[in-house]
Amino acid sequence: MTAFLVIGAVGVLLLLVSLLLGDVLDGALDALSGDVFSTAVIGAFVAATGFGGATAQALGAPAALSLPVGLVAGVLFGWLAASLTRLVRGGGTDATPTGEDALGRDGRVVTTIPSEGFGVVDVLVGGHVLRFNARADRPLEQGTRVHVTSVLSPTAVTVAPLWDGLS
Repeated sequence: MTAFLVIGAVGVLLLLVSLLLGDVLDGALDALSGDVFSTAVIGAFVAATGFGGATAQALGAPAALSLPVGLVAGVLFGWLAASLTRLVRGGGTDATPTGEDALGRDGRVVTTIPSEGFGVVDVLVGGHVLRFNARADRPLEQGTRVHVTSVLSPTAVTVAPLWDGLS
C-alpha cells in the first residue's frame, strides 16, 4: 500500500506544480500535442492511480487486483481532467458590445442634448452601460428616457424620447 500512496502523492505534487506554474510545464510536452498530455491530466491520472490502488488494498484486495483498480481510477480521473481542460479552454467569451448593439435599445440622457449638437446618453447593452454622444430632432433634458433610433458612428447615436403616456 505504501507504493500506491507514494504514487498518489507524486500525482498530487504534479497537480500542484501544474496549478502553480500553469502552462510553463505544458511546453515540455509539446511533442505530444493535445489536452490528453497536459500536466493537469497526467497529474490527475497518476494521483488517482496511486490513491485508487491504495484504497483497493486497504479494502483487502490483493496487489494483482489493486493495480487494475488503480489504473481504472487513473483513466477515469485523467479523462475527467482532459474534459474539464477542454471545456475551460474552449469556452469563449461574448464579444465586446459596440454601437451597433445599442440600436433599438432604451437609455437615459446624461448630458442635455441641444437642438444643434450632441449630448450624452447611457444605454444598457448586455449588462454593460455604454455611453454615447447623442443627437436628437429636438432638445432633450437630462434624465429623459430615450430610444436609440440609429448609429452615426462607433461613439455616436441618434435618439428619440420615449413616450411616457402621461402627456
